[in-house]
Amino acid sequence: MKFGSKSLKLMAAAVGVALMGSVFAGCGGSGSGSSDEIKVGANFELTGNVANYGSASMDGLKLAVKECNDAGGINGKKINLVSADNKSEASEAVNAATKLISDDSVKVIVGPAVTANVIAESQVATDNKVPVIAPDATSPDVTVENGAVKPFIFRSCFIDPQQGSVMAKFATETLKAKTAVIYVDNSTDYSKSLGKVFKEKFEAAGGKVLDQQAFVAKDTDFKATLTTLKAANADVIFVPAYYEEVGKIVKQARELGITCPILGTDGWDDPKVADIAGADALNNTYFSTHFSDKDDSVKDFIDAFNKEYGHAPNVFAALGYDAGKMLIDAIKRAGSDDPEKIRQALEETKDLKVGTGTITIDKDHNPIKPAVILENKGGDRVMVAKIMPE
Repeated sequence: MKFGSKSLKLMAAAVGVALMGSVFAGCGGSGSGSSDEIKVGANFELTGNVANYGSASMDGLKLAVKECNDAGGINGKKINLVSADNKSEASEAVNAATKLISDDSVKVIVGPAVTANVIAESQVATDNKVPVIAPDATSPDVTVENGAVKPFIFRSCFIDPQQGSVMAKFATETLKAKTAVIYVDNSTDYSKSLGKVFKEKFEAAGGKVLDQQAFVAKDTDFKATLTTLKAANADVIFVPAYYEEVGKIVKQARELGITCPILGTDGWDDPKVADIAGADALNNTYFSTHFSDKDDSVKDFIDAFNKEYGHAPNVFAALGYDAGKMLIDAIKRAGSDDPEKIRQALEETKDLKVGTGTITIDKDHNPIKPAVILENKGGDRVMVAKIMPE
C-alpha cells in the first residue's frame, strides 16, 4: 500500500540528509548490547492518521518474534524488539530510524508500513548499512531508485504493477470484460500508478478503456463523476483507492443504478469498507489482496494470531508477520547478527513459508508470491482466484 506524493518523498529525503550527520557510522548500527540478544528495530505508525496500518503490522511482527523466542531464539539468542513510533509522518520516520540505529544499536529494521515513510527512512538505513524489511509498502520506488536496486531495502508484500496486471487479467479472463472505465484518486501515486498499469494490461489483452475520471482523498460526493462513468456503459469499473473513499464510491455508485462489477486493489482490504458502503452495495465487487482467511494454506497463521490477540488478523498483520518470518529466517541462515550477512541472506531468501504462503525474493528485493482475488458477496469475502505474477 502506497501513501504520499512525490513532494512528500522529496521532503522526507531532505530531512533524512539533514539528520544524517548524527547517525552516519558506516558500521551497520554496531553498538554495545547484550551478548544473549539480537536487537531488531520496529519503526511503525503507532499514532497518527494511519496508525491502524502500523499497529496491525506491529502485531504481526510481534507474533513472529514471540514464536521464535518461545522456541529458544536463534542460536541461543533471543530477539529484542525495540519499537519506535513514527507518528504516521515521513520526517518522524527518519527520526525513528535515527534513534533505532544510533541510540538502540539495532541490527535490522522492520517497517514503516506506508511507502512515503519507508522511502524517507531508506537513506539513513542505507548509509548506516542496516537492512530494512518493509511489510506493506507496495510502490516499486521502495526497493529500486532510478533503475538501481537499493542494497539494504527489502519488502514482504507484492508491488503495485503486479496488482494492476492481476486485476486486468481477472477482468478479461474471468469476468470476460471487453470494456472498462477507471476511477482514480488523483492525490496519490498509488492510485494513479495502478490505473495506468490496469489500462495498459487491459488494452493489451484486447479490452478497451472507455473513460477515466478522478477524485482526491477526503472527497465525499462522487455522484457527478460516477454519473459520467455510468454513461460509458462499461463492463467493469476499476477503482484503485483506499477504503474510506472506496466505501462511499461503491455506495453512491449503486444508488445511481450502476450494477456492473467494481474492481479494486489492496487499499480496499479493510472491514470499514463494508461499514461505509453496506453489504448489499458491495455485492459484485472484487479486489486484489495478499491473503484470504478462507485459504487453507494460511490457517496455521490465522489460528496462531487468533490465539494471541483474540481476533482475526487483517492484511497488515499478515504482512507484518511475513516480514518477521523473513527476518528470522535470514538471521538463522546468516549465522550471525551482522547486518551485512543478514542483508546477503535476505537476498537469498527462497521458498520460505510465511503467513500468507511461500515467497522467494527476486533481484529487485521483491517477493515472488501470488495475489489473491476476493469477491464481496452477501456480507462475506470469498476467494475466487489466486494469480501468480507473469
